[in-house]
Amino acid sequence: MELRIAQEDPDQADIISLLDDGEQHSASLYPPESNHHLSLEALRAAHIRFLVARDATGRAVATGALALFGPWAELKRMWVVPAMRGRGISKAVLEALEARAREERVGCLRLETGVENYAALSLYERSGFVRCGPFGDYRPDPLSVFMQKQLA
Repeated sequence: MELRIAQEDPDQADIISLLDDGEQHSASLYPPESNHHLSLEALRAAHIRFLVARDATGRAVATGALALFGPWAELKRMWVVPAMRGRGISKAVLEALEARAREERVGCLRLETGVENYAALSLYERSGFVRCGPFGDYRPDPLSVFMQKQLA
């Protein structure tokens, strides 16, 4: 499958639709206090690198963001359109985010995901992420899984 993954402004109708779908999915699995989505405004901040995967027709099929915090960064807003799953898109987006993190001289990538996000957990584990404790402003949550990967 032909994909173009590039940094884009998330304030586009097709992207907002994908972000909304991701939020609705999370809301169907977890209570509000266990969902940690960055708002559209936050995704446009200077320390965020927001990537979009588009198919050969230009349709947005996936998103992912990197929130930079000096020596480490957090993965945010990983989402693949359900009809496009199982085609390696999430792996391609993750690899693009990791490459961008290396360009930004990030030494450690971190993430938080839900305990019921089995496909995401499998992807992250296959990609070398290991479980860790809460980081940044996160607090322990039995519905959250925290992971990290050393890049350097």
